[in-house]
Amino acid sequence: MRRNWLAKAAIATVALSVPAAGFATSAQAATIGGGSHPKAVAHKAPKKHPKSHKSHKPRKKAHNEDYKGKHRRHESFDQRAAAIVKSQEGAPYMYGGDTPAGFDCSGLTSYIYRQLGKSLPRTAEDQFLESRPISKSKAWGGDLVFFHVDSDPNSYVYHVGIYEGGDDMVAATSYGEGVQWQNFAWAGDTVTFGTITH
Repeated sequence: MRRNWLAKAAIATVALSVPAAGFATSAQAATIGGGSHPKAVAHKAPKKHPKSHKSHKPRKKAHNEDYKGKHRRHESFDQRAAAIVKSQEGAPYMYGGDTPAGFDCSGLTSYIYRQLGKSLPRTAEDQFLESRPISKSKAWGGDLVFFHVDSDPNSYVYHVGIYEGGDDMVAATSYGEGVQWQNFAWAGDTVTFGTITH
């Protein structure tokens, strides 16, 4: 009787450890399928964007000569005025003239400022009264240089030019000389400076 019970126990043990042919446990099925985990899921193929989606590749922009980006220095009104007036050097002097055909002193300054969208009165005295007085140390190239009849900074202004820095300006001088680069140090304390931009 004892022998029969031991034999039955041995058969039951073998039956439990060796599955029937054609059947596999879930762990064996995962191993047979090549997976390492019974719950492993096959990777999905990435979704393709619909044809309506545009490429994210940036488009090449056409070169723009007027572009003023971070790497390009922006020129102020005064810098442009100082540069433009130099292009008029050699233009003839003409009393009352305010075009490249001929300039007087205030005609030249009003013409240059007008090219940059600023208006100035027509005479040197009126331009002085219209501008804000500044010291030479605060003057920028492109500001106005005024010549007074004496050292009183409020005395009558008879001449005006466009400041270029130091003791230099560009101005319409007189007949036979026209528009010239000039040093105004000779005028001493009869010179003042004015601005309409800063």
